[in-house]
Amino acid sequence: MGEKGGKLTGEASATAEELVDALQELGGVASKKMFGGYGVFCDDVMFALVDSAGTPFFRASDDQVEALEASGAVGHGRMPYWSITDSERTSEERLLGRAREALETAREAKKK
Repeated sequence: MGEKGGKLTGEASATAEELVDALQELGGVASKKMFGGYGVFCDDVMFALVDSAGTPFFRASDDQVEALEASGAVGHGRMPYWSITDSERTSEERLLGRAREALETAREAKKK
């Protein structure tokens, strides 16, 4: 989740807490410290992460990458996670919409 050698920051902890709080409408959302950052789960399915610097990311499918790049989102290394844009962070509707997509993508990937 974090960069190699990166240390968990207060910003990462605060962002993870804020993201979990904002996504409670999905039901059962919780975070867990992992690899210098946080994994964000719903019903034991990881669909988001917060890196050690405090940047939040949602899971995405290959079909979503072009639109995410156009929106200004940035990929998280080789992982299928894309940053949450400022416009999504400031709009509850957009944030929840993207979270639902990420959760569905993660559930589908888990079935495979």
